[in-house]
Amino acid sequence: MRIGFLGPEGTFSHQALRDANPPADAQMVPIATIYATAMAVHDGDVELALVPIENSLEGSVDVTLDTLASDADAVTIVGETVQRIRNCLIAAGPVDLAAITTVYSHPQPNAQCARFLRTELPGATIVAVSSTAEAVRDVAAAAGTGQAALGNRLAAELYGAHIVREDVDDEPDNVTRFVWLARTERARELRGQVERRDSPHKTSIVFWGGGDEAPGWLVSCLAELSKRDISLTRIESRPRRIGFGHYMFFADLEGAVDDGPLADAIDGLRSRCQEVRVLGSYRTA
Repeated sequence: MRIGFLGPEGTFSHQALRDANPPADAQMVPIATIYATAMAVHDGDVELALVPIENSLEGSVDVTLDTLASDADAVTIVGETVQRIRNCLIAAGPVDLAAITTVYSHPQPNAQCARFLRTELPGATIVAVSSTAEAVRDVAAAAGTGQAALGNRLAAELYGAHIVREDVDDEPDNVTRFVWLARTERARELRGQVERRDSPHKTSIVFWGGGDEAPGWLVSCLAELSKRDISLTRIESRPRRIGFGHYMFFADLEGAVDDGPLADAIDGLRSRCQEVRVLGSYRTA
């Protein structure tokens, strides 16, 4: 089995995949971007992928949401896992903070460590790159240049770099929720490969359109849930890119998609929306 993740080796996605105890014979496949990782499942290049979808400090990972709602229409969420995030300041070797002029990382860790960067490295230039592991790998090869990266211990170990400061996150309870992706026709089969506990179900959906400019449209949509006692645990809007005022709404609901009340609620949503798509129904982490 081939399982895709945001590469190169040493990213938080790689760490989450290792910690999730994938099948022993699985081949872990690093992929350049989150978008490409999801599309590798869509195109059949990998059987499963693990991608970040939400961080407790910075909120949703927009590229994951947008890809699932648009291009990866043959992909389904079949599970989730929650990974504790511990960012470290990493350099090629021991260095004083005052000597660091540039810090590289993915935009999410840059934001998760913003207070540390602002107070401890106020003069450093912050540069966004495609992954934390790429940042650590490049910094490890640039000894003596005043460069540092935000990444994890795994990346420092893999690329022979030095941890200058551990746990530089602004908040100690920094966690990221990752979701397992599979092609829809294999969802039932592969769900069993990633479910590790007998926990409650949740169902993730996206819906939009069908009168969204009318007053109270969103309230009437959510009423389809509340009148059936469906618990909404998360909702997020993203622009549909067709003009101001038009949004997609991503929601997580308690229950399995084939539960009677939840199935009725989704049917009710379909009567009010242009599109209602079930992104996945799976056990909670």
